[in-house]
Amino acid sequence: MALGSFDGLHRGHRRVIEAITERVQGAAPPDALSPGAVPTVVSFWPHPREVLYGDLRLRLDLPAEKLSLLEPLGIEQLVLVPFDHALAALSPEAFVEQVLVGQLRARQVAVGENFRFGAGRSGDTAALTAIGARHGIDVRVVPMLWDGAERFSSSRIRRALAAGRLEEAARMLERPYRFSGRVVRGRGLGRELGWPTANLQVDGRKFLPLEGVYAALVRLDGGPPLEAVMNLGPQPTVDPIAPSAVEVHLLDRQIELEGWELEVEPVALLRHQQRFDSLEALCAQIALDAQRARDLTRPLVSASGSSQPVG
Repeated sequence: MALGSFDGLHRGHRRVIEAITERVQGAAPPDALSPGAVPTVVSFWPHPREVLYGDLRLRLDLPAEKLSLLEPLGIEQLVLVPFDHALAALSPEAFVEQVLVGQLRARQVAVGENFRFGAGRSGDTAALTAIGARHGIDVRVVPMLWDGAERFSSSRIRRALAAGRLEEAARMLERPYRFSGRVVRGRGLGRELGWPTANLQVDGRKFLPLEGVYAALVRLDGGPPLEAVMNLGPQPTVDPIAPSAVEVHLLDRQIELEGWELEVEPVALLRHQQRFDSLEALCAQIALDAQRARDLTRPLVSASGSSQPVG
């Protein structure tokens, strides 16, 4: 099993995962694995900092999203260990005995070199290796993966997304950043302006990028990508006191979307949120946003081979 947070499954995380999948596939000695060994990722839910410090940790990948990302990496099982104060109080020895041995029956464990465990984060990789050896667990410690002067980390990806730097985030993730939400009924303000939008209800535990207007690709229940423009944030011109929201307008299509599950892939930040002096000025700007979004997303849709109308 690979043990850790693995939020975002960036390049560094993948190296830890490769340490177990390569061994399961035959890189280890023939007697290193028990028959029927299953390549597994083990993580904690909720994040330990949420339980210990009340520090809300929005996730780059929610559990359901992580499953689909792990399968191509050769992982057959995702185990989420419930993290609570009782688990946090376990000594390093008790954690290995009760969780890794007693509950998970671990035989091989891979962790990153900065992995800490046990009460007060008192256990490090040397302790894990030593305690594991006493229980017949083979521990592999994977060195940190560096990206120039900085290491790959979930925090760096969050900072890139929070600044609207989607290409930088995608490079570290080795995939486009996406999020999903179910379309719920809105107040119809966009339709009144001539730009009907789908209002998305997104899981509150999901990390979202910088507020602003984006060119985006949208997939309906796993279908082909469709060109779209997205507003992420408040509506400073139409309703300045309304809460932040995610609104998506499909370009050049009329589809009844209420109740659909939409996957959104922001492609480029077009502009930041701003307040316009009139609704006419707002509509004129939306038209410009829509054309820029077309120019950016149409080549991507064409390259995917999904240029046929949907709906």
